[in-house]
Amino acid sequence: MQLFHTLRELRAFLDSQTGKSVGFVPTMGNLHAGHCELVSQAKSRAGIVVVSIFVNPLQFGANEDFGSYPRTLQADCEQLRAVGADVVFAPAVEEMYPDFNGQDLRQQIIVQPPPMADVLCGASRPGHFAGVATVVTKLFHMVKPDFAVFGKKDYQQLMVIRTLVRQLNFGIEIVGVDTRREVSGLAMSSRNGYLTAEQKTQAAQLYAQLQQVRVALENGRRDYEALCKQAVLALQQEGWQVDYVEIRAQQDLSTPSASQTELVVLAAAKLGNTRLIDNCEVNL
Repeated sequence: MQLFHTLRELRAFLDSQTGKSVGFVPTMGNLHAGHCELVSQAKSRAGIVVVSIFVNPLQFGANEDFGSYPRTLQADCEQLRAVGADVVFAPAVEEMYPDFNGQDLRQQIIVQPPPMADVLCGASRPGHFAGVATVVTKLFHMVKPDFAVFGKKDYQQLMVIRTLVRQLNFGIEIVGVDTRREVSGLAMSSRNGYLTAEQKTQAAQLYAQLQQVRVALENGRRDYEALCKQAVLALQQEGWQVDYVEIRAQQDLSTPSASQTELVVLAAAKLGNTRLIDNCEVNL
C-alpha cells in the first residue's frame, strides 16, 4: 500500500497505472468497520482503490470539533492495508487549499450546493455542505476516479454529492453503501468515540425511534408531522437534545406527498455533547 501526502506523488503513481479502473473512498480518518466496508466494496470492483484521509476545515463550523477531531493516520493505514487499499492520500491543509495562509480560508473558491443542502443538517450547520461540496470536487479532480463510494449514514451528504456529480458533469459513478451498525443498532461513526460506555448503550435509542416511524409508515400512517413529533418527544424524554426528526423523499429530500413510496426518515440529535445522525430508508 502506498501513502502519499502531495498531489504530485499521487498523480505520478496513478498515471503509471494505465488501464486500471480507479475506485475512491474519501474519509476524514479515525476509521472504523463502516469505513472498511466501503473500501471492501470498492476493492470488489476496481483495479486500484484510493482512500483519502483529510480533516476538512471548510466543513466545520466555528464552534464545532475541528481542533479535537481525532487524527489517527498510523492506525488508519493499518486498517486500510488489511482490507486491501492500494493508495492512501493524506494531504496537508496547504496541499488541498493552496492559498491558505495558515489562518484564513475565506479566500477559497467555494462550490455552492443547491437548496437541499440548506435543510436538515444544513439548517443548523450553515456552510457545512458547501465545505463538503468543495473538498469533494477538489478530490475528484485530484484522484480522477471511475467511481466513488460513500456510506448512507450521511444520507444528506450522499444526495448533495449525487447532485454535484450530475450537475457538474463529472461522469463519476456514486455508489451508496448501507450503514454498518453495532449489535445494538447504533450506526458506526467516528464520533461514537466521544460517547461514554453508558451513552453508547443509550445511543441505540436514535435508530430505534427511526424504526418505529418506519413501521408506522409501513402500516399506512401518512401523518408525517405527527409521527416526527412523537419521535422527537420520545427522545427528549430520554435526555436527548433533538435537532430534527424528518420524513423526506429519498431522491431529493423534498417534503413528500402522501402518495410517495420512496421515503427516508432522518434524525440528528445530541447525547451529552455528541451530535449523532442516522436515517432509515422506507420503500412502501
